[in-house]
Amino acid sequence: MTILRGAIGLLALFVVAELISRAGLIDSFYFPPTSTVLLRVGELLVTPSFLLEILSTLSAWALGLSICIIVAVTLGVVLGSSRAAYSASRAIIEFLRPIPSVALIPVAMLLFGKDIEMKVALVIFSAAWPILFNTIYGMHDVDPITKLTARSFGRGRLATLVFVSLPSAAPFIFTGIRISASVALIVTVGAEFFGGSTSGLGYWLLQVNSTGNRSDLVFAGTIIAGILGIAVNGVLVLVERRFLSWQPALRETGKAGE
Repeated sequence: MTILRGAIGLLALFVVAELISRAGLIDSFYFPPTSTVLLRVGELLVTPSFLLEILSTLSAWALGLSICIIVAVTLGVVLGSSRAAYSASRAIIEFLRPIPSVALIPVAMLLFGKDIEMKVALVIFSAAWPILFNTIYGMHDVDPITKLTARSFGRGRLATLVFVSLPSAAPFIFTGIRISASVALIVTVGAEFFGGSTSGLGYWLLQVNSTGNRSDLVFAGTIIAGILGIAVNGVLVLVERRFLSWQPALRETGKAGE
């Protein structure tokens, strides 16, 4: 039912945008009709050269996010398990966290060039924070009585971490991953657009925009970027429900979405 309502709202938005453009309230040069844009979307999705640009973006996104998950979850578990380690690193974290990823594009270009390494580096830096903090919060949220009970049954520190703390923190970690996945996709496209990349959706949008007379393609590429974001989030939601189906909150969410 939720999906149906969302589809109706999206359809209404497209209809309103079509009427505004057709009525001439906004110059079609800057705001082309929705029907024209959707036609371009369909054409692009069957154009091999454009799909290669999408593949380039997704490759950098997937590689950066994978490394980001490994590094951020590991650090989050360490910092979340040790108050001393968290206190010692807090100043560094608070210094680095507010730095905008866009401001680091020149630095990343200088260190890594303009290829996939630059995009991956920016993704790792920008997307690590939601995973890191959610992992830390998840580790702090573990019931201490549960950990003491595991210890009383002869579980060591490592076994308690693996079989008690991590499963308890898993919902927090997955939430961080979902947020970071969207951030990583935005940063990847942004790095391609502003970082002088030679491939990817952002690079394609820059090339189309530079022609100055294909606003329909610019809007179409933007819509496809949005579709990618929705698809990524949808896949991660399915993975979360599959592996964390024992969580009461997820069971209630699944029922509410039916």
